[in-house]
Amino acid sequence: MRCALFLFICLVALLSTRIAAQEHDLGYFLARGLANSPLLKDLDNQASAAQVDSSLLKANYKPQVSLTSDNFYPPVINGYGYDAAVTNGGTYSALVNVNQAFIGKKHLQARLSGLHLVQDSFRNERKISEQDLRRTITAQYIVAYGDQKQLEFYDRVRRLLVDEDSILMRLTRSNIYRQSDYLAFMVTFKQQDLQAKQLQVQYQANLATLNYLCGIFDTASCSLSYPSIQLSLPGEADGSVFYRKYVLDSLTLNNNLLLLNYNYRPKLTGYVNAGYNSSLAYQAEKNFGTGIGLNLSLPIYDGHQRKLQAQKIALQQTTLGNYRDFFKTQYDEQIGMLKKQLADTRSLINDINEQVKYAETLINVNKKFLTTGDVKISDLVIAINNYLAANNLLTQNNITCMQIINQINYWNRQ
Repeated sequence: MRCALFLFICLVALLSTRIAAQEHDLGYFLARGLANSPLLKDLDNQASAAQVDSSLLKANYKPQVSLTSDNFYPPVINGYGYDAAVTNGGTYSALVNVNQAFIGKKHLQARLSGLHLVQDSFRNERKISEQDLRRTITAQYIVAYGDQKQLEFYDRVRRLLVDEDSILMRLTRSNIYRQSDYLAFMVTFKQQDLQAKQLQVQYQANLATLNYLCGIFDTASCSLSYPSIQLSLPGEADGSVFYRKYVLDSLTLNNNLLLLNYNYRPKLTGYVNAGYNSSLAYQAEKNFGTGIGLNLSLPIYDGHQRKLQAQKIALQQTTLGNYRDFFKTQYDEQIGMLKKQLADTRSLINDINEQVKYAETLINVNKKFLTTGDVKISDLVIAINNYLAANNLLTQNNITCMQIINQINYWNRQ
């Protein structure tokens, strides 16, 4: 028994040394998860692409210069060929063309505003996705940390049982306690070992899930620091990134209606070309020249498409308003519910702490009378089981408390 105890202590010492060298905190996993997330990188790239689209739009309304060359020669062989009156014997041109679309400053600003809104939407979506990832990683970290705390508690209980085992074995051999009483104690001892092994498997699985969420490839075990999660109460619903999504969507719809009206205004395009354009039939050396022109487009009738498009946008605005109002109501109810759950859980934790103190005191009393044989082993077993149950309940509620704080903090991103 002493040999087994010595090996156990050595194992715990080696494990403690290994864990101490590989301790990570919540910030480590959050930083790795945010840095490795392909979704956040995608949204960053899409926001950058929207910025490029703004530059492309501005470039599209600058003068467009191009070079065109059209050379056509219709041969006439033995009197067979195209009519020279139609073809002029051929055409040969090489022209530099300059086209300029004329657009009002307000129209251009409306188009640029649409692209800026797209960019703002991607940025806001990134903030929401980052909040989602933070909440998911934090929740998984808390679960794994809870398993670790349970393992640490089972380790303390096991050391307690090891100490009591040596005492009970000696007293049983002295016929102070019956063999059946000692076996009942050993059943509890072995049961705690099995539960600790099962919890170790659960901890490794939850730790692996945490690494998976963060994009970390690491099969080694590690120790988790206490998740120092500070409660940060969110403000009003209309100040959060979740509400801003509705604001941006509303601004986009308004901008779409403005662009629809601009699309039905006259469009004017001017062009200038210069170069060589000739049929080579007469004074080909003098066929250099230039030209200027204007194109005007004015919509007259389109089957009431403008009115129908405006009605469609109005319906979208109504739908968006319904979602926005529902979100505000849901937001307030959610925060109120979480605050109440947090207060109730903290109150319950205080009660459980009292129960743990009583259970621990009872164990200490039983230990004092154990050496004299004045306490039943069954009473000691019951006291230990009550102590285990109270501590498990305490750990579970502490984890629940941290999860609720994580949920509340989820809504506080501005």
